[in-house]
Amino acid sequence: MIKFIYEFLRFIKTSYRLGFIQPIKSLMEGCDFPDKYISLSKTKKAILMQTPTHKNLGDHAIAYAERKFIQDNLDDYNMIEVPYKDVYRMAKKIRNSMNYGDIIFIHGGGNLGDMYVYEEYMRRFIIKYFKKYKIVSFPQTFDFSDTFTGKAELLKSKRVYRRHKNLFIVARESESYNRMKVIGNRKILLTPDIVLTLDKTVDSSRNGAVTCFRNDREKSLSLENCEKINEVLIKHFSTIIKTDTLLNKDVSIEEREFELQKMWSIIRRAEIVITDRLHGMIFCAITSTPCIVFKNSNHKIECTYKDWLSNCNFIYLYDGEMSTEKLEEKIKQLKDIVPEKINLKDKFKPLIDILQADKV
Repeated sequence: MIKFIYEFLRFIKTSYRLGFIQPIKSLMEGCDFPDKYISLSKTKKAILMQTPTHKNLGDHAIAYAERKFIQDNLDDYNMIEVPYKDVYRMAKKIRNSMNYGDIIFIHGGGNLGDMYVYEEYMRRFIIKYFKKYKIVSFPQTFDFSDTFTGKAELLKSKRVYRRHKNLFIVARESESYNRMKVIGNRKILLTPDIVLTLDKTVDSSRNGAVTCFRNDREKSLSLENCEKINEVLIKHFSTIIKTDTLLNKDVSIEEREFELQKMWSIIRRAEIVITDRLHGMIFCAITSTPCIVFKNSNHKIECTYKDWLSNCNFIYLYDGEMSTEKLEEKIKQLKDIVPEKINLKDKFKPLIDILQADKV
């Protein structure tokens, strides 16, 4: 009996952590649905769901860009953002307030897969619960692992995705696009990461170097190589700022733009940025900041670079074994570069066409 109780409690704890029982918990709590959503029940709505309130500024930049993209391309729609923490408890009220022609958007990023599986649970829930409405999943990296768990989760996602007749899934690089074809859904698009719609270039003086290294399961740079990079930077720059797109605190929707502007200001004042974060590289791209980027544990950095940024004269993808001589050479080259501003807006036409189609 004691063993049974122990196993049951462990199941409840694990289920809660992974998100299995969140809908039940939310129903027990009830739903304090904001009056402003109810007042919009007879208007056209673009509802952006599953956005972050956590610590990762890369995800917040995606949400920031998604909001701007929706507002720029659906200016006659009312934009509603539903953060991750509120999706389950607000779902019923949102659905009851929706009209024909309303569009559901799912937050993009790098969580379509089994690495951050609780995000995938929520994505499936949204797709099933809003089956009568057009759903657009903003640009994502597709990354189901070749493990038993990864294959099982992919099978579950395929079943859910295939049953929705008006679901559009957007890949943010070619490797994800090709992998997404296993879903069997013909409505798969390819565009860059949505943050690349932004232009945050500002004329300002540059001084010193910035490093932006990750320290999680996606990290591939060894501690030894990070130390080598730092030693090279000390030789060439008077100041070195160590930063990360992962803050030490959660960020609310209201704080989002303030925190992003702080990060973009640090980036665009640097002579060079060394990073192994996708949005470290992308923040350099949208601020015209010279950058050396190292690969992470999956394909998203390498493919994003090769698909969209390989012609960018101020961003360099470091490939091969770590060499201080090679690193020094690239730093010297990039210090003399005059960055050529990038413009990838035409690459988002497939997504814009989807938004404009069937507008009511």
